[in-house]
This record gives sequence, C-alpha cells and structure tokens, in this order.
Amino acid sequence: MEMFRFANIEYLWGLLLIPLLTLFFIGSRIARKKALQKFGHETVLGKLMPYSSKSRPVLKFIVLMLALAFIITGIARPQFGSKLKKVKREGIELIIALDVSNSMMAEDIKPNRLERAKRAISRLVDRLKDDKIGLIVFAGDAYTQLPITSDYNSAKLFLNSVNTKIVPKQGTAIGAAINLAIRSFTPNGVANKAIVVITDGENHEDDAISAAESAVENGIIVHTIGMGLPSGSPIPVLRGGQTDYMKDRDGKVVITKLNEQMLQKIAVAGNGIYVRANNSQVGLNSLFDEINKMEKQEMDTRVYSEYDDQFQYFFAVGLLLLLFEFVILERKNRYLKNIKLFSEK
Repeated sequence: MEMFRFANIEYLWGLLLIPLLTLFFIGSRIARKKALQKFGHETVLGKLMPYSSKSRPVLKFIVLMLALAFIITGIARPQFGSKLKKVKREGIELIIALDVSNSMMAEDIKPNRLERAKRAISRLVDRLKDDKIGLIVFAGDAYTQLPITSDYNSAKLFLNSVNTKIVPKQGTAIGAAINLAIRSFTPNGVANKAIVVITDGENHEDDAISAAESAVENGIIVHTIGMGLPSGSPIPVLRGGQTDYMKDRDGKVVITKLNEQMLQKIAVAGNGIYVRANNSQVGLNSLFDEINKMEKQEMDTRVYSEYDDQFQYFFAVGLLLLLFEFVILERKNRYLKNIKLFSEK
C-alpha cells in the first residue's frame, strides 16, 4: 500500500483554466458557425470548402486540454509514499509544570532558579527519544505553554520564551498546574504518563496534594523538584535600570525560601519522588532515569519514510499529447480525405 499526495497542491487551482477555456472554445465555435451561415447554406459552403473539418478542431482542443491537465498536475508534484514500515515505538508522555512566579528569579541556585530549571529541561529534551513532552507554566494561574508533542525543536523554542512575565497573576498555584497537566495528555493515550513539577513551593494557594491524588487515579505519576535553598534568598528586581531587591509593605527585603515539606507531600501523594536542586545539578535527569524505569508502552506505528516524485510521468504524457495535437491538422488532407479516421456528420 502506498500513500499519495501533492507536494505543491496549490497549483491544482490551475485546472480551473480547463472549464474556462472550454466555455471560450464553445462560444467561438458557435460564433464561427453563425458567421459562416451569413455567407450561404451549409451544403453550398461544404462544396466551397471541401477540406474543412468539423471534428478535427474539436479533437485538437480535447487533446490540448488533456495535455494542459497533465502538465498542471505535474507542476503540483504528485508523490507516492514509499518504503512503508511498521515500527514499534516505545515511549512515555511527560508534562513539565514550571513555576514562573517572581520568587523563581532568586539567585540561590545560579544564575537563578528559573534559568537553571530551563537549562535542565533543555538538556532533558536532548535525551528524549520516542517520548512526548509538554510544558505548562504557572504562577497564580496555570497555562499550557506547549501542548504534548514529539517535536523536540518546538519544545526548545517554546522553552526559550519562558519568563516571569508570561503569567500575569502572581502566586504558586501548584494544584491548578497539576490539574491542567492531567487534562493535557493525549486523550485515550496508552503510553505511561508522568508530571514533573519544578517550583520553589512558596505561596502555595490551592490543594496541590488533592490534585496529585487525582493524577494517580488517572494513572499519572507526579514528581516534584525543589528549586532553591531552605535558607532562602532575596528576589532581584530591576528599578530605574539598576538591580534592587523586592521589598514587602514595611520596606523589608523579601526572602524567598524553598517549601521543601510541601513538595515532599505532593510527591508522596502523586506516587512520585522529590528531588532538591542545588548548584551542581537540578536533578531532572536523574528523575527522567527513574521515569524511564516505568514499563514503556509499545505502539505499532506505520511510517511512510520517503516520498518519491512522479511529476516526470505527467510531464511526459503532457508533452506527448502536445505533440499529437500539433500533428493533427484542422483541415482534411487532400490525399487522405477519403480515409474516415474522424467521422464527419
């Protein structure tokens, strides 16, 4: 079995020329007949023009339109899928929920919590093979940044655009992020599924533990990675072109601390594990190794590995038809006029 397609299907619009030219041809034939009728009766005109033919111009036009149809189809580059393979794919579906609240700009994890997490995700994407990945960003609300996909180049592209301004409402709604992730996996997918929440866990404002339990009920494991140190760090902000630190209403510098206990509870509720990031490693790769121990789901997939161009055959037929049209005379040959190749009425 082969799959057929057009590489430049938009050129098939050119086929609309054929009905337009047909209408023009019919109109010109009618006008010619009316013009000839003004000169005399058809029987008289037949004797005056013994080599005139009614069918030959029609045949020439039909052949010309066929040639045009083949040439336009060739320009659209018809292709057949070849080398049909049945491959067994093994993979998991992984959704990363990344905290983008202002506290993720703290620099206790160098260069800062958010940048370090993004680099770790990028390195993880480089390791993926036959797996699907999605990205959710959250602060006070959760949003899908990248729907579940196996397009790893797109994953890196969307990852690069992540910053703390991408979510307007501040906070750390971990539960909302987990619930959104549950809904974001492939519908009715059979692959094993996991969520990795990367956050400092501060300003927790919804029931993340209940969300993690809900994930488990849907056959999804929830892991957590803690970004930051328990001792905490100030949050840099840019004011007037200079770096300052975020302050509370009393003018005191805000210190953001890793809420490690909360992240451990979420991981336990989600049947996953908790990893604390540090300045040497974030721990995402070790988590992925743990995820890879999950029994991978085999999926039989048919793949059309290549498409072969077939336009040359259409061009060849089109050129042969043009040559045929060229050798057909509109008038009868005086030496062959008695040979009835084309019936005359």
